[in-house]
This record gives sequence, C-alpha cells and structure tokens, in this order.
Amino acid sequence: MPLVLAQIFTAPHDPVVPYVIVVLCVALGMIVLCRSANRREKEKAMHEKFEKRIEEGLTSLVKLAGNRSMTAVQIAQRVGRRLGQNPRAAGAFKTEVISAATGKAMLKWEKVESWRSWASLSEGCYLLRSNVNDWTAEELWRAYMQLTEAESAFRIHKSDLSLRPIWHQKKERVQAHVLVCFLAYVLWKTLGQMCKAAGLGDEPRKVLDELAEIQTVDVILPTRCGQTIRKRCVSKPTEHQAILLHTLGLTLPRSLEVTDL
Repeated sequence: MPLVLAQIFTAPHDPVVPYVIVVLCVALGMIVLCRSANRREKEKAMHEKFEKRIEEGLTSLVKLAGNRSMTAVQIAQRVGRRLGQNPRAAGAFKTEVISAATGKAMLKWEKVESWRSWASLSEGCYLLRSNVNDWTAEELWRAYMQLTEAESAFRIHKSDLSLRPIWHQKKERVQAHVLVCFLAYVLWKTLGQMCKAAGLGDEPRKVLDELAEIQTVDVILPTRCGQTIRKRCVSKPTEHQAILLHTLGLTLPRSLEVTDL
C-alpha cells in the first residue's frame, strides 16, 4: 500500500487545479488526490518546528546521560516524553538506549531519511475516497469543500456575528432564532459576494470593521404641543469609507426611519 500511495503522490497534475483523479481499482472506488500549496507550507513549518524540538531535546539528553548516572528506564522515559510532546515528527528519529555493565545507560539517536522523504512528498496532500464512481474529480472535491463551508458558517455565527446559542423553551422562539441566524448569515455571504465582485476578496471582515466606525445619532426635537420629533441621522463617512462604499456600489443614507415598537 505505501508503494501505491507513493505512486499517487508523484502522479502528474495540473498546478492550477487543486486535485488529481486517480482510480486504483473498483474495490477501493474513486480516489482523488488533492494538493494545497498553503497546506503544504503549514505542514512543512510544523514538521520543521517539531523536528527542531526533538533534536534539541535528544542532544541535551545525550549530554545529560554522559554527565550523570542514569538507568535505561530513566532515559527511555525521557525520550518517550519528548517524542510524545512532538508526535508529528516522532517518526523522523530512531533512538537506542544502550546499557553498560556498570548499570549506566547511554542514548544514541539518528534521523530517518526515509521519513523525511515521505514527509516532503506528502506535505500539503490529502486523499478523498468515494464509492460514487460517476462523479468527476471536481464534483467530489467541491462536495468535500461544502463540509468546510458548513464548519466556517458555524464559526462565523459565533465570532463575527456574535450569535451564541440561546436555550429557548417555545417552538416559535426557536424558529425565530434560527430565522435570525439564517438571515444574518445570508447578509454576510451577500456582502462577501459583493466584495468579491468589487475585487476586495471574499471575506467581508475588514470591510465591516471599517464601516463599523460609521455612527448613528438620535436627534430629539421637542415641540410646543408636547410631542417630540425623533430623527436618526447617519454620520458622514470618511474619505476612505466613502471610497469603499462607492467600490461596493452602496449609498449611505443621511437618516434612518425610527419605528416605535
């Protein structure tokens, strides 16, 4: 199986398309190899970080064992603890604890080049397996990406929209809360599409942070007849905000209608 996977990872692919279709056999179904440049850089950095930690720890342990009288069990425990704290690069090292006749133990270690070769080959890659054989590679990949979009939607509700779970007791209130969450997410995605069309990316976070500085002011004017006139005015946007609104094709009203509930 590792040989088959190595053949998959080295299969030719179009660098523009983030997936490569590779059909192994009918029993295994369709397997799609996906490559991500960002994911590759992330995994590479993580491997280098954990490798450095393990190497520093093993080097220090070798010096410690040379200066102190340590048993094989004590050294093995420290090695296991160090490898357990950095599991992503634990396979890159081969360790051996040697016990002398005097009872003193020593540690020898070396790097496993085969692990490094495999890590360099597989970094940024993942496989999608499906029993649906009549889908194209793009359809299968996009179906998988919908899962990440659903997870992202929950994160947006909690972080950007600040919509936390509320324990409603009545059915109609639960439905109303779900409706508010859904409408808020629809507005978020709509603003994201507007930003994408305007060349501002597809994440409206920075746009909302910039426009959040626009304030509204309630002006209350008493009259002689005892009634009060309420008018909600919108502050004038800054030059940068005005350019941003123009790019998005939005017009900021000067005032808003006040509705008494």
